[in-house]
Order: sequence, then C-alpha cells, then structure tokens
Amino acid sequence: MITVSDVHHSYDGSTPVLDAVDLQIPRGALTSLVGSNGAGKSTLLSVVARMLTPDRGHVVVGDLDVLRAPADQVARQLAVLRQDNHVTARLTVIDLVRFGRFPYSKGRLTPECHRIAEQALEWVDLGAFRDRYLDQLSGGQRQRAFLGMVLAQDTDYLLLDEPLNNLDMKHSAHTMALLRRAVDELGKTVVVVLHDINFASAYSDHIVAMRDGAVVAAGPPSQIIRREVLREVFDMDIVVQDLHGMRLGVYWTPGAPVAAHHGDAPPSRTRPPCRSTPQPPTPTSSPPPTGASPDDHRPRRRAHRHPGPLGQATGLPPGAQAHPGGDAVRTPGGDGRRARIGPLPDGHHPPGRAAAGGRGQQPRGR
Repeated sequence: MITVSDVHHSYDGSTPVLDAVDLQIPRGALTSLVGSNGAGKSTLLSVVARMLTPDRGHVVVGDLDVLRAPADQVARQLAVLRQDNHVTARLTVIDLVRFGRFPYSKGRLTPECHRIAEQALEWVDLGAFRDRYLDQLSGGQRQRAFLGMVLAQDTDYLLLDEPLNNLDMKHSAHTMALLRRAVDELGKTVVVVLHDINFASAYSDHIVAMRDGAVVAAGPPSQIIRREVLREVFDMDIVVQDLHGMRLGVYWTPGAPVAAHHGDAPPSRTRPPCRSTPQPPTPTSSPPPTGASPDDHRPRRRAHRHPGPLGQATGLPPGAQAHPGGDAVRTPGGDGRRARIGPLPDGHHPPGRAAAGGRGQQPRGR
C-alpha cells in the first residue's frame, strides 16, 4: 500500500499545487489519477517517486519511508516512467531495457540481469526488435521499450506519468492492456496518471480524482465515473453510460443527448440542428425544346471518378472509353449514342474545342 499523509507543496511559496493531500493507494491494484490540467496529478506522482520533495508531509510505500530512505532502496521498491522520456544517446532496445537493472548491478550486468532483461523484452513483445535503435521505432514501440525497462527494474510498485501521451487508440489500448497484465499476472501495484476517464474506468481497480491540488474522490470506477462526481472534478456536464459492465463518460460533447440506460443519464432528446451553408434551389424540370429528341432531355448522371494511367482521374464510369471529342464517352453494351458527361464550368473547354463562337461550336447532328 502507498500512504500519503498531509502532503503540501507549492512552487512559488504561496499558491499550493498539493494542498494537504491524504491518500491510500491499495496494493496489487491498478490505480489511475485523473483530473484536469493543473490538478496536481503529476506533482503527486513525483512526490511519491521522490523526484520532488514536498514542503511538508510523509509518503510510505510498503514499509519504506520514501522521503528518508536511501536512494538505492527506493529504486528497488518502486520504478518510475516519466512523461518526457528523451534519450540523447543512440541506444538499441535491449540496451535501454538493461538500464532497468542499474539499481542492482551499478552498470556491471550479471547473468541474472541479462536473463531478467530478456524476459522483460519478451513480455512487452519486442523480442524481434531487440537490436533495433530507438529512433527506428514507432511511437507505440518506443513506449513499450521504456515500459520494458521499468519492468526489468523488477520492483513491486510501478509509477507511470501519462504513458498514453501521443499514442493512437491502438497503442493506447495495448499499453493499458500491458499494465493490466502486470497487475494480474505479475502481482505489481501500478499507479498511472491518465487524462482519458474511459481508459481509467475500463482498466482500473481504483481511481483517484483530483482538482486544485486536492483529492475530490477516491474509490472504484463505479463510484467515481458518475455524472455528479465528474461535474465536480472537471466542471463539465458529462453523461455516463453503462456498456458491457463499464461506465463510460461521453465527455467530447458535454451534456450529450444520447439514449439513457440508467438513472445516471438523462432521457434522450433531439440533437440541436447544425448550422449549414444555404443550398441553391433545385432546378425544376422543363419540357424538351421543340424538335429535340426525348433522349436529349434525360437527366444527366454525375461523372464517376476512376483512376486513369499513373493514378490520373478520368471521370469515366467503369469500362467507358473517352471519345476524341473530349466530353463524350461510349459505354460498352449501349446503343452507340454519344452521351454528355455533364456541363462544363464557364471558361473551361474540352480538349480540341474552341471557345464560344470559335471553331468546333457548331450544333451536333443526330
């Protein structure tokens, strides 16, 4: 268990970033810290990891007083993955993972260190990339490499500050699944700072909601992902829905008019009309001119855009052939008539045609 007692901290000596925080984080669980920007989530994580010394208060991780214990003891008790992981040296994946063994080897790797590093590499599914340089990986692969380094440190507690930062949906879900497995299969205690309340709800055992440097609420997702709690934390009206046993917040549209399944969500209501660009009136049909064939007044079909040679769009339907005239096609299986694709914009003339009044503008004969 992680126990935080009366922790207070400010950067300028007057404005509190952490205001008398008292908190207990359960052992063997995945705990998410959620809240708006500036709520104090990352600062609290830094205090627990002893990367920041608070103005006052105590932090105990397991049986270890983090703020007073020697650094090597702290490094064997908890591992930290910071938000900004910039490595200037050109390292391979396996080199980075081996850095996790530094608290034990002090730079002189033992056979046991190599074995644990290889296990961590396989556990994050990067065995095929072990000798690839970090700058040759995708963002998701690079994040998994750093996670492998944290796992190679082989601590009971893992602290991660916004590990989903700059990851797409697929890699975010993969990262959260790895953290969930670390709890369920390896018995780790994981504390993670998240901005997405739905990831927190879907993967967490325990959620701590913060605002203005204080803990607003703490408990299981069923108690935190509630409309009234989220309104107090984020100052937003977030509709909450139950989906396959998970409580999910529709936060991208505050007060979203979605169908209600439980008493926590309002009844469905009509979505407000969207502002649209006025459309020109639809032209009414008129009888064909005297002497014209009925076929000449058939509705003109929209031109289909199909790739031509080297990817050039031809604007012809499948199997159609361009007529040398430039604005007509012959379609296979037809009656051989020339059919116009459609009117051309003013000032544009098909290849081989002249402007109005010039050569090539005589009326077509049948």
